Amino acid sequence: MSTLLFLGNLGTGEIIIIAIAILLLFGGKKIPELMKGLGKGVRSFKEGIKGIEDDIDINDDKTSGTNNQK
Repeated sequence: MSTLLFLGNLGTGEIIIIAIAILLLFGGKKIPELMKGLGKGVRSFKEGIKGIEDDIDINDDKTSGTNNQK
């Protein structure tokens, strides 16, 4: 059975208790807003990583292009 690194040895019961605690702390109306913000943050992070990868690829192409011309 595979386990997620950030969950460690949490079982189903513990996850349910944590979910109920979050529901009590933030309320039912606030959770969708939090998840929406989390989704936007993840999307922004992925776009940033892709932008950096594209910049690295462009720099590699420029570097390899100058070496081939010599």
